[in-house]
Amino acid sequence: MTAPTAIRLLIVDDDPLVRAGLTFMLGGADDIEIVGEAADGAEAVELTGRLRPDVVLMDIRMPTMDGLTATERLRARDADAPEVVVLTTFHADEQVLRALRAGAAGFVLKDTPPAEIVAAVRRVAAGDPVLSPAVTRQLMSRVASAAAPPDDRAGRARARLGTLGEREREVAVSVGRGHSNAEIAASLYMSLPTVKTHVSRILAKLGLNNRVQIALLVHDAGLLDEDTTP
Repeated sequence: MTAPTAIRLLIVDDDPLVRAGLTFMLGGADDIEIVGEAADGAEAVELTGRLRPDVVLMDIRMPTMDGLTATERLRARDADAPEVVVLTTFHADEQVLRALRAGAAGFVLKDTPPAEIVAAVRRVAAGDPVLSPAVTRQLMSRVASAAAPPDDRAGRARARLGTLGEREREVAVSVGRGHSNAEIAASLYMSLPTVKTHVSRILAKLGLNNRVQIALLVHDAGLLDEDTTP
């Protein structure tokens, strides 16, 4: 029986002690191979082109090129774009929101227990975002408390969501409210597999990476305050 392929991981942080700690922490996992380390975003972009990691663990605040710019460049790659997990010291930092808009699969706090960081890397490698419904709600609350999105952004968001079917739109709004798949299934009287299918179709139709981007798009469209009761 062929052994499963190890997850190729690139660690990016300007603090060599943080990189060493993460390397020690993650290097002990049998299914994770640390293929490189980078001290800033520019080096991360260059190494990604050569090493082709599956996941990049990315600090945000770095010299030369910050993690936000690097995330945007990595996620914009036409092929072999790695999943990006943002490292941060804040739950709802504005830069974290921008990274999520750029396609980051989620974020972990730097003081997160080692086992949870390992689990986060595994989850994004499997295609699952690293954001619980509770954290999604917190992020949406942060976004909602900020200034309303420009009219052109709202119009574009509504136009994109207009390509969805009625049930897909209801699921998208529920995702925007931070509801889990189980909560969506209960509120919309769907089976759990049906909800998962709708979420997958929404991502494919809208060209999005994860459910956090669905939530941000729903916010931009101004739909979070609308009554979506079936």
